[in-house]
Amino acid sequence: MKQNVKVVILCGGRGTRMREETEYRPKPLIEVGGRPILWHIMRTYAHYGFHDFILCLGYRGRAIKEYFLNYEIMTGDFTLHLNDGQTELHKRSTEGDWVVTFAETGDAAQTGSRVKQIENYIGEDLFMLTYGDGVADIDINKLIAFHRSHGKIGTVTGVHPASRFGELAVKGTMVKEFGEKPQVTEGFINGGYFVFSREIFRYLRADDDCYLEREPLENLTRDGELAVFCHEGFWQCMDTQRELEILNGMWSSGKAPWRVG
Repeated sequence: MKQNVKVVILCGGRGTRMREETEYRPKPLIEVGGRPILWHIMRTYAHYGFHDFILCLGYRGRAIKEYFLNYEIMTGDFTLHLNDGQTELHKRSTEGDWVVTFAETGDAAQTGSRVKQIENYIGEDLFMLTYGDGVADIDINKLIAFHRSHGKIGTVTGVHPASRFGELAVKGTMVKEFGEKPQVTEGFINGGYFVFSREIFRYLRADDDCYLEREPLENLTRDGELAVFCHEGFWQCMDTQRELEILNGMWSSGKAPWRVG
């Protein structure tokens, strides 16, 4: 069932830690299982009935526009009539009911600036926001219900990060257990998957140097207006080539926790 809450996805960063992948394409278009990670994120929201997206574009944003403009042709079967250039689609994708707004927010803009710039596209009391490089098995309906229950301006999803180093269990001078990049079980980090009321825009500036994660969220916290939805399940960002390999390995094994539908 469609739900009337827009989903804003930050897609404008340069992805400098994955320069070998992002030199010629934006990070959200890096493929996991043959599809851009952006597609995987959008599929999660769509699975719970949220089909109205706003993509905040920046670095190589044109490529994201081209991907979706050619989406039906590039992902399905069609017949091309060469005499007049007409195309006939034989099977439409399951994403045919997605509505996507492409917002040019500038190459140099930081996260808070990008969100501020799409204020005019948000007509409802609530909207959701996430980054274009992380997947999770979050129940979006539970996240929305939690946000509505506390009445604060913002909700951030807290997740347990995967350690970037192998974890050692040591006894004396001997290693008793070695865990290859285990999930940290104590403490939470910002996993994205935010929910905000429109009041968040009062905390934001359109200036390029406005980072959502600095003054805006710090001030929201100071005012007692930021709650946390603690997600104990799977979450993984894609900041490095190694993390891309992990996600692709999960998908190819058929054991991707974020897979829906």
